[in-house]
Amino acid sequence: MFRYTILIFLFFINNVFPTSKEEIALRINEMLRVLPPSTHTAILIINPLTQDTVFSLNPTNSMIPASNAKLFTTATALSELGGDFVLKTSLLTEDNDLTDDIINGNLYIKGYGNSEFTKSDLEQCVQKLVQKGIKKITGRIIGDDTYFDNVYTREDWIRDEVANVKLPPISALVIDRNREVVYKKRGRRSRRLRRYFVNVQNPPLNAAQLLRDELIHSGIEVASDAAAGTTPSGAIELANCSIILRNLLRDINKHSDNFLAECLFKTIGAETSEKQGNAFYSTQAILSFIKDNGIYSDGSSIVDGSGISRYDQVTVGALTGVLEKMYFDMIHFDDFYNSLSIAGVDGTLRHRMSGTSAENNFHGKTGTLNGVSSISGYLKTASGDDLIISMIFEFDKKGARFHHSIQDDIITLLSDWQ
Repeated sequence: MFRYTILIFLFFINNVFPTSKEEIALRINEMLRVLPPSTHTAILIINPLTQDTVFSLNPTNSMIPASNAKLFTTATALSELGGDFVLKTSLLTEDNDLTDDIINGNLYIKGYGNSEFTKSDLEQCVQKLVQKGIKKITGRIIGDDTYFDNVYTREDWIRDEVANVKLPPISALVIDRNREVVYKKRGRRSRRLRRYFVNVQNPPLNAAQLLRDELIHSGIEVASDAAAGTTPSGAIELANCSIILRNLLRDINKHSDNFLAECLFKTIGAETSEKQGNAFYSTQAILSFIKDNGIYSDGSSIVDGSGISRYDQVTVGALTGVLEKMYFDMIHFDDFYNSLSIAGVDGTLRHRMSGTSAENNFHGKTGTLNGVSSISGYLKTASGDDLIISMIFEFDKKGARFHHSIQDDIITLLSDWQ
């Protein structure tokens, strides 16, 4: 009987709702005791309205953010470009007289960072030409991706991250994520074919060739071949297919899409520099966003838009600073908040914190690399308070799932705070 009384008492102690900041700190420290001694930990939890620090542990230590780096990319994009910003792929011509139903000269397909453009979208663009009555193109079909630079890959990003699959080419002109499908036999004697995705080698030329094929398929005569090139200034837009930024952000943050994040990273550089999308201009734009908004910057270094590089270094102080800045941004907060994964509901948090008080009350961004687990976001507590939470664990023992569970337990504890 005594044993059962003790068990009930311990259960009550461990599950009673916390009522003070001191109790929160005590309970979190108890949870952290189970971490291996080799795990490096940084945590910062604040109440943005009261400016109260609920819990802090190594908030200025530089650590690898993994996909939490996407918070810098998406927050900067929203602040600089706005949720209504249009990312598009356009068909253009120099011929300003189409009354003869002929494009005299070249037809250009130019990408402006629409990383979700597909072959289906391409078909829709061609059908717009058909509806305009276009019957023939006398020149070449030119693919133009000069809105970004032509540095399609950066091996320095991921040379120490063996778990990452090489990204397709990061280009301003994208069709089907710059991949094509090939079919190969499973083995020498097998008759079954397996589908593989292969990265295209030359995105603008690939787009031009696909466009040329679709034009011919749709009954439009094309007199010459496909090539990569540059659209002349003053060219007239005949058709486009686009996506607005707020919709793109949901795919990036909820599903932690590295390819889309890297394309957006270069879009930021192109728009803020008014020159070209490249890593230098993009990094400068994010650093300027951090500096201009008074976000803690010591120990932070951003080298990509997705967080797949171990050369990204940030602090939980900087991450909470970004979240706090967006929290008080009356114009852009809803778009930012709605782009985050919801605990127990969708995205990378779909299977985490299900059935707890944090389900549907925590909106955040996860991050995982070999030996790294991060999570940052917004939590609504039982008392109705809003909290901003950022946690990073760097570990060499126990694995990501174990460290995820500690993060989830801490967030659930906070969600019960009354």
